[in-house]
Amino acid sequence: MEFSSNSEKTRGGLDWTTVILVFNMDSSKLILTALKFNEKTNQQDLEGLAELMTTDHTFIDNDGRVTKGKDAMKEGWRNLFAQYPDYRNTFNCVTAQDKTVVMVGYSTCSHKPLDGASIWIAKVRGGRVAEWRVHWLDKG
Repeated sequence: MEFSSNSEKTRGGLDWTTVILVFNMDSSKLILTALKFNEKTNQQDLEGLAELMTTDHTFIDNDGRVTKGKDAMKEGWRNLFAQYPDYRNTFNCVTAQDKTVVMVGYSTCSHKPLDGASIWIAKVRGGRVAEWRVHWLDKG
């Protein structure tokens, strides 16, 4: 097992801190896919996000609401970015096992309900994100 820490790196004009536990080459590919998906989210890059989604992509929010399909989720991201242009995710810990990536960190946003600690779970299939789920840690 390798341990690597990327502290206060700047990538794509955004600061992020990530700790990655890499167990094998497959895990690192999964992690890189999830990190790239988040990078496109932080850049508000709809086309980049769409390229990283499977056709049957599923998004599950903290309340358990499900959005299915790449086109539906692309529209969902478009709406989020229009309403909350300062929304960003930062991960402090990332790990992967069995095609699932778990990321622990926080979101920042001037809209307080979207601001705070979270866990994200990404299911990766064929180098694309098949499912993206978020769980808020500091909400009731």
